Amino acid sequence: MKAFMKEFKEFITKGDVMSMAVGIIIGGAFTAIVNSVVENLISPIIGMICGGIDFSSLSITVGEASLGVGAVINSIITFLLTALVLFFILKGFNGLRAQTDKLGKKEEAPAEEAPAEPSEDIRLLMEIRDLLKEKK
Repeated sequence: MKAFMKEFKEFITKGDVMSMAVGIIIGGAFTAIVNSVVENLISPIIGMICGGIDFSSLSITVGEASLGVGAVINSIITFLLTALVLFFILKGFNGLRAQTDKLGKKEEAPAEEAPAEPSEDIRLLMEIRDLLKEKK
């Protein structure tokens, strides 16, 4: 049991698990932002354009069962709107990041690399060359 607890503790405290947890929490907060934009901004605008059409009351009755087709249609529309808003947010974010990367690269002037030290063979050949020059 101690070995199991030790292994579990190592798993929980690894950086990967902590990064994943932070990602999930941030993702949840981001989902709330996207849902709010869709529900409070995009959906009312589309409702005004379409004349306030609401599919939620649309249903098909088969025997005693009532199939809520309208709720499914509303969910699909909400999904598509959410995907659209998310697309625009990420497109803007990626554009800003690309501009930031370009600015960062412009500020960093590439430093000239110092010439590499010649190898031992090359140095020896250079000494021989110099000695031969002196004898002439």
